Amino acid sequence: MMRTLLIFLTVAAIGCAASTITYAEDAHSGPILVELFTSEGCSSCPPADAWLRSIDASQPLPEQLIVLSEHVDYWNHDGWKDPYSSHSLTERQSDYEGMLHEVSPYTPQVIVDGTGQAKLGDASEVRQVFEKSAASSKILVNINSVSIGPNSVRAHVDADGRTTTRNADVYLAIALDHAESQVLRGENGGRHLVHTAVVVDLQKIGVLKKGSTFSKGVEVKLNSPVDPKNLRVVAFVQEAGPGKVLGSALRKP
Repeated sequence: MMRTLLIFLTVAAIGCAASTITYAEDAHSGPILVELFTSEGCSSCPPADAWLRSIDASQPLPEQLIVLSEHVDYWNHDGWKDPYSSHSLTERQSDYEGMLHEVSPYTPQVIVDGTGQAKLGDASEVRQVFEKSAASSKILVNINSVSIGPNSVRAHVDADGRTTTRNADVYLAIALDHAESQVLRGENGGRHLVHTAVVVDLQKIGVLKKGSTFSKGVEVKLNSPVDPKNLRVVAFVQEAGPGKVLGSALRKP
C-alpha cells in the first residue's frame, strides 16, 4: 500500500522551499527522528530553530516527525552562555562528525535518523534525505507510560527488535516542549529566541539485543523542576557509532 504524506519542510528563511515526501506505508513504517544541533550563541542558528518549530507544528499526522533540539556548549565562550547547552550534547555531535567524516562540528547541523545530513540551504538535498529516511523500514518502539514528579520523569520503554541483525542502543530523551530566551550578549545579542523540543536530558538506558525485544522502566532525575505540561519524552533505538536510528517514539504527558 502506498500513500503520500505531505511533510512541509518549510525553510524559506534559509533558502529552501516546501517539499513533499512519498513513502511506502507498511507494518514497519515509523517516525523520522530529526536532531538539530544548535546554539543561542550562533547567529546562523535562529532560522534553523524556526525551521524545526515549523516542521514539528505543520506535520499533518501526529508523530510523523520526531524532533529534538540539542544545544551544544562550544559557543558559550563568545559572550553568551546558552542556558540549554550541554557538553554531553557537544560530545554526541562530535561522535557524529567522526561517523560522517566531517572535519569539525558546526551549527546549525541537522541529522536525520542518525545517518543523513540535511543541508538547510539546499531544498533538493533536504527532500532527498527525508525521502530516504521515510522509505526505510523501522522497528516498533513504544513509550507505554510516563509519570512526572517534582524533579524526575518515569517512563517505560518497549522495543521490538526481532528483525534486527545487530545489537543497538536504547536512548531516552527528556525535552522541553517550548522554551524562550532573551539573549543579552554575543552574536544574537538583543534577540528574543524561541525553541521547541529542547533536550534537557539524554541518556542511554539499555541495549536491544539483535533478534530480541526490549522492555524497561526508568527514572530520570532532572536538575530543576519543570512544568509537566511543557515536557515531551522521546525514546529511540540507534546502532552504535552513533549510527542508524532503527525506530523512535514520542510521548507527551
